[in-house]
Amino acid sequence: MIRLLIALFLFLASVAPGYAVNPDEVLADPALEARARAISAQLRCMVCQNQSIDDSNAELAKDLRLLVRERLKNGDSDEAVISYVVSRYGEFVLLTPRFGAKTLVLWGMPAILLVAGIITLVVAARRRGARVPGAPLSAEEKERLERLLRP
Repeated sequence: MIRLLIALFLFLASVAPGYAVNPDEVLADPALEARARAISAQLRCMVCQNQSIDDSNAELAKDLRLLVRERLKNGDSDEAVISYVVSRYGEFVLLTPRFGAKTLVLWGMPAILLVAGIITLVVAARRRGARVPGAPLSAEEKERLERLLRP
């Protein structure tokens, strides 16, 4: 039983999220460090593209982490730091894009597709229900069909 618990602990420890922040990057003030971590979790690594700069080992991510910490030490607000990074790298650097004129299609597309799908289903259902079954075959048509189907 104890071996199973040790194995489970080692497994869980191995799958825990690993942060790429090096000890020399950590700020002395815990409040500033917490703010830096929160900001870093929102910014995309431009090299890895699917990781935050907090999780990435890329040199650019390290430079961005240092930039975030430097701006915070200089007294910038969280929003000012994020705006500064966005002004240098564009909206793509944000893991969650802001809602605005440029991203309206991105945020609105799911709703547009949902409405289009519902309209398509309603139109298809109405067309299917509106079909009138054909008139029954006359005696002459039945006889002709039988002649055509005979070998």
